[in-house]
Amino acid sequence: MTTIDAPRTPSRPARRGGVNWEKWGWIYMRASGLVLIILIFGHLLINLVLGQGVRQIDFAFIGGKYATPFWQVWDLLMLWLALIHGGNGMRTLVNDYAYNRVVNRVLKWAILAAVVILVVLGTLVIFTFDPCPAGAPADLVASFCPVH
Repeated sequence: MTTIDAPRTPSRPARRGGVNWEKWGWIYMRASGLVLIILIFGHLLINLVLGQGVRQIDFAFIGGKYATPFWQVWDLLMLWLALIHGGNGMRTLVNDYAYNRVVNRVLKWAILAAVVILVVLGTLVIFTFDPCPAGAPADLVASFCPVH
């Protein structure tokens, strides 16, 4: 028997045409995991180790960070990669343990909805954050904000 004539078994399903989404999901998990390690440890280093540590984190600190495109992109990458990474991991768990087709589909749609909502809300926060809100006390805002 040649490999072409080999019988189909559960461990060797028939190959359909099109994109192999499971393979690309697996590759994404490895690549995003590597990038997330760098992003998260950089985030922790800047926020908790350098400077005054956790005491420095207040509205002015965040306002100062989000006033620069570098930190906006850094946090945006961390947000998107982490949420999609987590959503893909949850999808894998649902595929592994939700045997009922309806339950499987409902759970996967719920995961997709949660990821999309959180990505949209997080992205809006990052790009619409006002480091100098009108009427805020001068001691709470970043040092570059004009005094009102």
